[in-house]
Amino acid sequence: METRTRTRWEQDGWELVSMTQGRLQSQLEFRRPKKQIGRRALIAAGAGAAVLIAVIVLGATGVFGSDEDAPAEAKAPANSAAPSSKPVTAAASPSDIATPNPTTNPTAVITAENSPQFAALLQLTNTCDASIAAFAGENRGRAIQFDGSVGAIAPHDGATTRFDILLGAGDFSETSAQGPAFQFNDVNTTYDMHYKGETPGSIGVGTNLAITAEVQDYNPDQCLFHLKPVETVFR
Repeated sequence: METRTRTRWEQDGWELVSMTQGRLQSQLEFRRPKKQIGRRALIAAGAGAAVLIAVIVLGATGVFGSDEDAPAEAKAPANSAAPSSKPVTAAASPSDIATPNPTTNPTAVITAENSPQFAALLQLTNTCDASIAAFAGENRGRAIQFDGSVGAIAPHDGATTRFDILLGAGDFSETSAQGPAFQFNDVNTTYDMHYKGETPGSIGVGTNLAITAEVQDYNPDQCLFHLKPVETVFR
């Protein structure tokens, strides 16, 4: 969308100075470039100035008469406006702004709304589906966001304060589960979760969450999709 806006302004004679990219809107700064004056134009302007000086001198000596004999219209100064070289700021119009696309914008958070691939992943019933490994490999280090729930919590390697938390997509159900088998591996249930908003004081099986997490990897032997918590909100 920035390219479309930039092309439209440049076709009107403006020059791009800078571009600041935000999360939902980009700001483009333009300026009107000063036209270069050619050598011939300078010579012609100099000749014109010489003629004007001669006319002024002759007028002062009375050769062409006094200003009092000239019509009132001739005495009125002509208004002229010089092109401004001051930069102007142009924002992409609402029609140019679209939902952040994770395909073209690597910093965009992947959601079911902006990624059909991730939306399909959340509807899976087979946690060993090949599409999960493909998605994890393509988006390692990227952030994803979805509504999920805690399906199981177990101590990590016998620890008392570190846990492996199994997560499913959507609201908790005792009879069905959908999406990959997401897992927060080797985390505590306090600061590692990066809670935001009101918290009930504990987290357990059946807790519904709004999850933002970083893609880590996929273990095909256990069919576990490992995530790193970025932000956790109780729903």
